[in-house]
Amino acid sequence: MKTSHWRLGMGDMQILPGARHRPPLKRPVWIIVLVSLVSIFVICAFLYPPQSSAACYIFSSRGCKAISDWLPPAPAREFTDDEIASRVVIREILSAPPIQSKNPKIAFMFLTPSALPFEKLWDKFLHGHEGKFSIYVHASKERAIHLSRYFYNREIRSDPVIWGKISMVDAERRLLANALQDPDNQHFVLLSESCVPLYTFDHIYDYLMNTNISYVDCFEDPGPHGNGRYSEHMLPEIEKKDFRKGAQWFSVKRRHAVIVMADNLYYSKFRDYCKPGFDGRNCIADEHYLPTFFNIIDPGGIANWSVTHVDWSERKWHPKLYKSQDITHELLKNITSIDVSVHVTSDAKKVVQKWPCLWNGIKRPCYLFARKFHPETLNDLLRLFANYTTV
Repeated sequence: MKTSHWRLGMGDMQILPGARHRPPLKRPVWIIVLVSLVSIFVICAFLYPPQSSAACYIFSSRGCKAISDWLPPAPAREFTDDEIASRVVIREILSAPPIQSKNPKIAFMFLTPSALPFEKLWDKFLHGHEGKFSIYVHASKERAIHLSRYFYNREIRSDPVIWGKISMVDAERRLLANALQDPDNQHFVLLSESCVPLYTFDHIYDYLMNTNISYVDCFEDPGPHGNGRYSEHMLPEIEKKDFRKGAQWFSVKRRHAVIVMADNLYYSKFRDYCKPGFDGRNCIADEHYLPTFFNIIDPGGIANWSVTHVDWSERKWHPKLYKSQDITHELLKNITSIDVSVHVTSDAKKVVQKWPCLWNGIKRPCYLFARKFHPETLNDLLRLFANYTTV
């Protein structure tokens, strides 16, 4: 049987069509250009955010907030060794259970050059409440002859104090250190020689002992007398966004008094870089140290106002000084009826910042004390004391 061999010849092959010639593709150049422009815009907006609200509204009807919400968050800064150590200590102090005292007291700490012109008024205020308070006096110039037994021999070792310099903060810390030696002292009130009480002792005692926060004046001021005093030498631990301002007259719980004494990191920044004339700025340490410190380490633990009233309506370097002709029942009633804290920024906009004064979530009058009273007002205040301290 013969096997057939099939052979494919040239004649049997079909000529297949060759590959079609395609014209070169036109690249979508306009798309590439558009994507590049958008990418450049996003990068520039992230690195160099708009500095004015007008610029923000060019890109979004919601303004700068819409852009900041859209952009990715800035990477978290790595803490320095000193910051880590400081935060660990502060966290442990804040998380520790408070010291329980069978006889809790208020420490009234007087920061004065010498005499206390309202000692008679304070004597009347304190009388009958022995065992519920302690007195500490820092007399930076000379010791005074006291008229009240409550103030006798209550001076602590004192150093000279210069307004605007760190020596003012040093005096505050010195008062706290002495007052903290008594474990029964649970609340610490800083007062000046021109301060007077606005209510009865029982009212003030209950207000402070039963509060869940400390009272430290603290607000953001973008103007020259606020953030304009900030120095970049405070970096990296203190950033400009955390810099705050406030009156020095604080009233703090024991745990906060302890962390002020434990702090050296943030204190040293203000000691070295916040002083009159430094870097062409007039930074006032006692107006910025504690507000900034608490804003960084425990912003939720403080009220943003002081319980000591002062009148800045005259817009001068120092607050209004009340003279004898100013002392009326109406004045004191007006002060004790204020239930909204007000701050005004020092920039050209003069933005008025307001928030209600809340005591354990309840709106109440803001102030327990007031300053600045001239010594000549003593007799007028003594005459009115029984009336204006009635709750």
